[in-house]
Amino acid sequence: MKDELSKNIFRYRKEKGLTQEDLAKKLGLTFQAVSKWETAQALPDITLLPRLSQILDISVDKLLGYISLDKQITIYEEEYKIPEYYWGVAPSKKCLRVLDLMPPSTHLKLLDIGCGEGKDSVFFARNGYDVTAFDVSDAGIEKTKRLADNVGVQVKVFKADILDFRLDTSFDIIFSSGVLHYIKQSLRDEIFSNYKQFTNPNGLHVLNVFVNKPFIGPAPEKEPTACKWISGEIFMHYHDWLIPECSEVIFDCNSSGISHQHAMNQVIAQKFNVRTVPDLHPSSPSPERTPSIFASLMQTAPRSVVPTQSFQTPSRSG
Repeated sequence: MKDELSKNIFRYRKEKGLTQEDLAKKLGLTFQAVSKWETAQALPDITLLPRLSQILDISVDKLLGYISLDKQITIYEEEYKIPEYYWGVAPSKKCLRVLDLMPPSTHLKLLDIGCGEGKDSVFFARNGYDVTAFDVSDAGIEKTKRLADNVGVQVKVFKADILDFRLDTSFDIIFSSGVLHYIKQSLRDEIFSNYKQFTNPNGLHVLNVFVNKPFIGPAPEKEPTACKWISGEIFMHYHDWLIPECSEVIFDCNSSGISHQHAMNQVIAQKFNVRTVPDLHPSSPSPERTPSIFASLMQTAPRSVVPTQSFQTPSRSG
C-alpha cells in the first residue's frame, strides 16, 4: 500500500497542476515532507488523508489505491447485468488482424484493456494466447469469467480503472477496443508511456479510439466520463514505433436501440529495438474475405466456440 499511496499522491498532484510546494502549503507542511511521501520514504499521517484527498479531489479509497465497489463508474454496469451479452460474443475484426500479424506459435502474453464482457479476451485465449484482462465493471468481469468457463479457457481478469491502473509487468501484445476515450488528456502521455515501457521487444499494440468530428453528433449514451480525442492524436503517441497500419473509419452503431454514427481512429504499432524491419504485411485478407476466414478460424480452432444463440445475443452492435 505504501508504494501505491506514494504513486497516487504524485499522480493526482500532477493532474491538479500542483507543485510539491503548493501541496505542502495547503497542508501546512514543508515540501520535503511531500517529497518523502512521493518517494515512499515516509507515509502521511492518517489524520491528513481526508484533507489530502479533498485537495486532490479524489476519495480516500482511491488515494489508497482501492476502487469503490458500491459506486457505479461506467454507464454499462447496469447494461451488463442482463443475461444476454450486450455487445454479443463474436470478437472484434481486429482480433483477426492480431492472429494474422502475431500468431501464438510461441508463448505470447496478451493484455486486453477494458475487456467489457470478455468477447475479445475469450477469443484470444481460445486461440492460444496467454490472456490477462481488466475492466472497471463488476458485471462485465463476471460475464467474462462465465464466458471463459463456458468455452473452457482461462482468462486472468481483474477489476481496475484505466485512469488509475499502471502496468508493472510486460506483455507481447496490448489490445484495446472502444475504451481509450475514457482517458483524460492530462494522463495520456503518462499512460501510453507506461504501456509502451511494459511491452516486450517487437511487441504489438492494437488499439482504437473514438474521435470527435463536427459532422457527427454525440452518441445517445451521453457518457459523462468520455473525453475528447482529435483525429491523429493516438498516432502521435507512437511516433517512435513502427506503425504498419493506421486508419480512420466512420461506422453505423445501434447501441441503446438508437441508430447513430461514430468516427474512430485505429492503429497497429510495433515496438522495434533491432535494425531489421520485419514484414508486418503478410498476405492480408481483403475486407470481403474476412467473414470466410473468420468462419474458418471458428471451425478449425482446437476448442469449440460458445454458440451465440445460447446467449440470446441482442441485435445491437458496438
